[in-house]
Amino acid sequence: MKKSLMDILVCPVCKGKLALTVDKEDEKEIISGSLFCGRCNARYPIVDTIPNLLPPEKPATPAGK
Repeated sequence: MKKSLMDILVCPVCKGKLALTVDKEDEKEIISGSLFCGRCNARYPIVDTIPNLLPPEKPATPAGK
């Protein structure tokens, strides 16, 4: 992921600002790390330069409740 994407990326759930944590990078891009939304407490991993911005799954609710 290119660091310049931070200018346009927002949380897919609440559209809040994302904080970047870099675990590994090279001269061109971030290889691994995560994006964190403090507004809704969601973390999105960056694996092999690709940010996974799929919204976190909600816990299943038991039937009848």
